[in-house]
Amino acid sequence: MVSVPGNRLIDPTATAFLLAENRNMPMHVGGLQLFEPPADAGSDFVREMFESMRDTGRIAPLFLKHPHRSVRTGGTLVWREDEQFDVEHHVRHSALPQPGRVRELLELVGRLHSTRLAWERPLWETHVIEGLADGRVAMYTKLHHALVDGISAMRLMASVLSSDPERRAMPAPFADGAGRATARHRPEPVGPDSLPAAAVDAATTAARTVADLPGDVVRTALSVSADAAGMPLALVKTLRKGLRNETSAVSLAAPRTIFNQSITGARRFAAQDWPVERIRGVGKATGTTINDVVLAMCSGAMRTYLTELDALPDQSMVSMVPVGLKARQAGTPAGHPGDGGNAIGSVMVRLATDKADPADRLRTISQSMKDGKEALSSMTPTQIVAMSAIGMAPSIVVPMLRMQGIVRPPYNLIISNVPGPRVPHYWNGAQLVGNYPVSIPINGMALNITCTSYAGNMGFGLTGCRRTVPHLQRLLTFLDDELAALEKAAGVS
Repeated sequence: MVSVPGNRLIDPTATAFLLAENRNMPMHVGGLQLFEPPADAGSDFVREMFESMRDTGRIAPLFLKHPHRSVRTGGTLVWREDEQFDVEHHVRHSALPQPGRVRELLELVGRLHSTRLAWERPLWETHVIEGLADGRVAMYTKLHHALVDGISAMRLMASVLSSDPERRAMPAPFADGAGRATARHRPEPVGPDSLPAAAVDAATTAARTVADLPGDVVRTALSVSADAAGMPLALVKTLRKGLRNETSAVSLAAPRTIFNQSITGARRFAAQDWPVERIRGVGKATGTTINDVVLAMCSGAMRTYLTELDALPDQSMVSMVPVGLKARQAGTPAGHPGDGGNAIGSVMVRLATDKADPADRLRTISQSMKDGKEALSSMTPTQIVAMSAIGMAPSIVVPMLRMQGIVRPPYNLIISNVPGPRVPHYWNGAQLVGNYPVSIPINGMALNITCTSYAGNMGFGLTGCRRTVPHLQRLLTFLDDELAALEKAAGVS
């Protein structure tokens, strides 16, 4: 490639996200935050909030670059700084139509999330949204996956918040020095015993969002030779479990559902939160985890939703679920009691949507999660990353070969649970009262459910193809019904 001053080569992972994008599959992650204005806020609070962001003096370099390729770059994609940066294109002020319900807000977010980011400009937008009838202020932000991964985007937002309600003059998320996101620049080396922070972030995001499928995980797995000797046996065991429809890092037996087909570019978004104490109460009464109960809520909601559409498969649906593990050290025999390293992997969990009883579903899900964790915890961190990449690879191959509906999907959807701050946070005195991730459906995987805990609540963000996933908002009602059913089955109120 011809070297062009001022340009930086885009790494293969980011390039893959850029080239995979099309009108039906925009590759940006997003987030919706709800703020309660401070008690002393005047009538111009929202306008001042918008103007303080718009008038940011120095923009962080991450938010000034855009992809470019030409004859001078040898046709290779490079990052180029936007010499005509227009902050008013990226920071926008919107108002909801009356009556200003949450319904109107979610409809707007769905439409904003449907629109691709233009390569001619830096790949991000922030929308300050007023007009909610209850006086709250919303902020929707989207960033291209080539810039940051989903977890880094959430960390970036958190980095400009404060637990001090009296703090003022706080910077915008895109201000220079305001926060640090994991930019996709150069790969970091991986040691045999543990994954560095950047690789863990990449693997975590691969498991938590539908967009991060091969990316850094595959690159990490292929770059490591120290654990190669342990891979064949692990692969054989994993494939054997997948063929027998047992919990594993690889699924080969997911049934076809309405979610596993080609999608359009239009999006629907639904969001709601539930008290963590209610979810924890079910877990304590049944000897299961919070994540097990979240999955059971989704399972019951899926069963009711698909039954209503006369589309419930006879077999149990399968979800890809991220898990944090204590893995064994490289060179230590499987099952050895010695200390291991931490790793992030993925488990293909049977959601038990074929079972009518909510208690049965929860027990099946809990056992499925335990089996998957035990299988992965016998591996080293690097083996876990590699095995998770193998498990997720079919969800890329099938859409690329346009084989949706011809072959069975590797899994039906992704459900993830991302821990967040436990105490209230503020931005210039405005309290953050709701935090919901907006994710990326892809061809063959039309629905993504991502949950984030914050200040005692569990926020669910449901992102789906507007045409493929009809009446998405109905899932919120079914999630609420299922939590109540789980509480009744567990004997808690």
